[in-house]
Amino acid sequence: MDRPLEIAFHNLQRSESLEAEIRAQVEKLEARYGRLIGCRVSVEALHQQHQTGNSYEVHITFSVPGQDIVISHEPHHAKERRAHPDVRSATKEAFKAAERRLESFKSQKRSTDTIKQSVA
Repeated sequence: MDRPLEIAFHNLQRSESLEAEIRAQVEKLEARYGRLIGCRVSVEALHQQHQTGNSYEVHITFSVPGQDIVISHEPHHAKERRAHPDVRSATKEAFKAAERRLESFKSQKRSTDTIKQSVA
């Protein structure tokens, strides 16, 4: 990456082990989907709920040539909030969504490049 990876924590303590997991996930995606210019990951604790568990949002922004790809993973329904009250689970789910989005972007770019070549 041209720019260093940015990792931010909001409303929760910084975790070196979670940072290491995030770095490993970003490296894996960069190796698999090509050149990333930069990446920013934000992990936010929404509420401190003792009975139902905490909710976490994870936002990932990948800068690729020509655009930014933004992935926001947050629990939409009450069942989802209680199903993954753990910050690591929320982070894994966000990176799964990021991988799907990058795969879609790569396929779209490949088909656009094919069309450009056939026109030329």
